[in-house]
Amino acid sequence: MTTIIEAIDPRACFPEFYGNSATATLAGAARWTVSGRLGEESKGKAPVDMRHLLDTGGRVRGAWARDEQCLVTLDELTEQLPNAANAAFYLQALSDGLMVIDIEPDCPAEISTQLLTIPETLYAETSMSGRGFHLVTPLPENFHDHKITVGKKVLREEHGYYEILLEHWCTFTRRPISEDVWERARAVDETEERYSSTAALYASLARSAKVTQAVSTEVRTAVEAPEIAGGEEIVSRTLDKAEPRLKSLDDFENDTSRWEFSVLGTLHREMQRHLVVIGFLKKTRYSDGDVAWLLYEAVQQVLPPRSKHRERRNGRPFLLDRSAAMVAENRRKATGRPGPTSGD
Repeated sequence: MTTIIEAIDPRACFPEFYGNSATATLAGAARWTVSGRLGEESKGKAPVDMRHLLDTGGRVRGAWARDEQCLVTLDELTEQLPNAANAAFYLQALSDGLMVIDIEPDCPAEISTQLLTIPETLYAETSMSGRGFHLVTPLPENFHDHKITVGKKVLREEHGYYEILLEHWCTFTRRPISEDVWERARAVDETEERYSSTAALYASLARSAKVTQAVSTEVRTAVEAPEIAGGEEIVSRTLDKAEPRLKSLDDFENDTSRWEFSVLGTLHREMQRHLVVIGFLKKTRYSDGDVAWLLYEAVQQVLPPRSKHRERRNGRPFLLDRSAAMVAENRRKATGRPGPTSGD
């Protein structure tokens, strides 16, 4: 029996999304598609090559470009794929004049409700999880005042509760925020200064960005993989115990960067006890640089390769630099200051 799926009218179903000024500003840019699974074995969702999908009558593959080579305007997406489950857009804040405040599902209610009161918000919706929110706002007046943010694609709050997307994929669910959530937001008596405006929020995250940018360089690493006593056993034991606990890309709404750093965090936490045990047996101690290299060896066996992994940061492979950042961050949490930087 053939099931006939009746096309819907997205504009009638999601009037808040299609009828606001923010959407109108972005609609004409050929940077729209949908986010979905790229195959039966795909663990997460990714932006789809919409041009290929439409030209081939439904064949799905990932978007390899972030322009009209793979993507379409919002009108084209709406007309050609009216039953799409979402509308994904590649935001470029500098040219679009807008940014997205992404409030995570685990953000404490007392913080998320204050963020919802930001007066410059042009559009707000519920995220895919149903527990987070997306806010679209104009760029703040102090956008160009913070040199540290130049080239940044995302500015994250220190606990990961929320972030500002500047050049990034944004998957719009088009689902409105429920009235009871708005009522709680309207009931907020006094908003903290950092949530009082987009300018205050941006300044707050820009100050955090200074620390984030420098943290990986606090751990120096050898140019070539060093000989580390018991290193292979540490990596093997770490992977064996940590892999069942690793989160999937779905848990981070297709944000690959956050997912990869989460994987690094899980591996780093598990590795600590093996460093102690193997270090005792080998009668050795491991420097921060050693740990960064071991973490780098481990994470390469877990993460699927992508083009960014071939890039270099601070003179070393991208994932080695991210590993060093994880070691440095945990050193700071444990001691309140940067740790030893031996290892070069």
